[in-house]
Amino acid sequence: MIRFENVSVRYDGADVPALQGIDLTVPEGELVLLVGPSGVGKSTLLGAVSGLVPHFTGGVLTGRVTVDGRDTRTHKPRELADVVGTVGQDPLSHFVTDTVEDELAYGMESLGVAPDVMRRRVEETLDLLGLADLRDRPIATLSGGQQQRVALGSVLTTHPKVLVLDEPTSALDPAAAEEVLAVLQRLVHDLGTTVLMAEHRLERVVQYADQVVLLPGPSLAPVMGESAAVMAVSPVYPPVVGLGRLAGWTPLPLSVRDARRRSAALRAELADRTPAAAVPAPDAPPVAETAGLSLRRGRVEALRNVTLSVRPGETVALMGRNGAGKSTLLNTLVGMHEPSSGRVLVGGRVPAKTSPREMVRRVGLVPQEPRDLLYADTVAAECAAADHDAGADPGTCRALVSALLPDVPDSTHPRDLSEGQRLALALALVLTGKPPLLLLDEPTRGLDYAAKARLVGILRGLTADGHALVLATHDVELAAELAHRVVILADGEVVADGPTPEVVVSSPSFAPQVAKVLAPQEWLTVTQVADALGRDAPGQDPLGPDAPGQDLLGPDAPGRSTPGRQTPGRATPGWSKPGQDTPGDGR
Repeated sequence: MIRFENVSVRYDGADVPALQGIDLTVPEGELVLLVGPSGVGKSTLLGAVSGLVPHFTGGVLTGRVTVDGRDTRTHKPRELADVVGTVGQDPLSHFVTDTVEDELAYGMESLGVAPDVMRRRVEETLDLLGLADLRDRPIATLSGGQQQRVALGSVLTTHPKVLVLDEPTSALDPAAAEEVLAVLQRLVHDLGTTVLMAEHRLERVVQYADQVVLLPGPSLAPVMGESAAVMAVSPVYPPVVGLGRLAGWTPLPLSVRDARRRSAALRAELADRTPAAAVPAPDAPPVAETAGLSLRRGRVEALRNVTLSVRPGETVALMGRNGAGKSTLLNTLVGMHEPSSGRVLVGGRVPAKTSPREMVRRVGLVPQEPRDLLYADTVAAECAAADHDAGADPGTCRALVSALLPDVPDSTHPRDLSEGQRLALALALVLTGKPPLLLLDEPTRGLDYAAKARLVGILRGLTADGHALVLATHDVELAAELAHRVVILADGEVVADGPTPEVVVSSPSFAPQVAKVLAPQEWLTVTQVADALGRDAPGQDPLGPDAPGQDLLGPDAPGRSTPGRQTPGRATPGWSKPGQDTPGDGR
């Protein structure tokens, strides 16, 4: 169905090609997973299938890519639209209309599908993706995960033969991700759809792949084969594979079920040991607290009677399904919303009644859409402005960017960065000021395992210095690695609040893979198990092939504009007066 014949891609001004000498064939009716460290060319390869590379992104493509017999060199993206459906990393760049139902119908209208067929397909897709209750909602009011499902649905309604998906579960809660993956399984198994997918959260998807394609680096040949065989040599892999490597299991397990079947000896070896206790946060007055907080936005009661406190040196993970109120709570803590009832204090101030300039010194927010914080023309200019705003030594912000994702040139325009690189830049801008309270909304979206490990190291350093962190995240592995406490929200209410092991081990949805394999023992990470056994944990390879490549330095998010900064200071994007509607808020 998809064939690459000696394909290379080089972008203007790039020192090395983004892809070089790619030869591979994706059979019809299979789900093929594309893996590799950040920057090795995954998004470029996906773009070549849809024709976006090079027709939209620019650059030079040599070799030949064919999809269902059509040569992408001679067929532009619009001439492949009936065959290839594409969903990129950023759902917002995908949307054309204002409401969910209109967006699902738009692609079919463009292809001239009959109205009665369109109606049937819209209804089927609403049911498939659990969007029926959202059909009349403005897209701008949806959470990030809901938007991602709408973006996928708008492609599914056209019934393409090939689906090209770039991180389709990155903004979804664990349950929603399982539902989307189940839909993809049905399309592959029942309808013979070919799915080519790139995803950093391998713990969610690797067990469903018929084959895995590993891109080790721009100048290295891809490896394609059975999932377990490729995971054995891959520099990036999910925790369950890391546990298998640590225990010496062959073949390596790809799912929790496979690992549990082989874990009897390991569980027996760990039976008389306990995980090292996390260093508790210091007993100090809270830097942020809410009491009976309720917030209504239009007809939706986004938060209900939320009582929460965060102390210096503490990391709190906010978890819950898409639309549960996590982002709304973070936005309330920085003063973007005024509560309908209850009390909010941050640094002794009421956020909604304190000027943005004052709040920036007390709290920093990194939103789901990091581009909201970016306005300069180059990475160097962004970093220089951040150093100036924070009163930090010159080069402070740039050092943070390099620590998260090395080798991003100073001259790169922020809009030419990948989703993960843009997030790293936004994180660095906010971290430069070292605010006492740091709020992160989906901080690992678009980051591979090595970049995530570097982020964890930086955040641990901040908490050790007394900074408080609140993470709104669907990444259960991040919560297991970093959080002292987990707070689970459902429909705007707190339904669980306690130490991370107690909350996540008892939750089928929010338990990390290691906890599911070794339950009822409270082991959360491969590192904990390795330390208990006195062995070295297998590390995600942050060197060699993990150096970011040129495909993430230009075409990975083509054509996106960079909005101007709306407020003084960087901690709070899109500041609005209490009660003023902020488009897209609550994502």
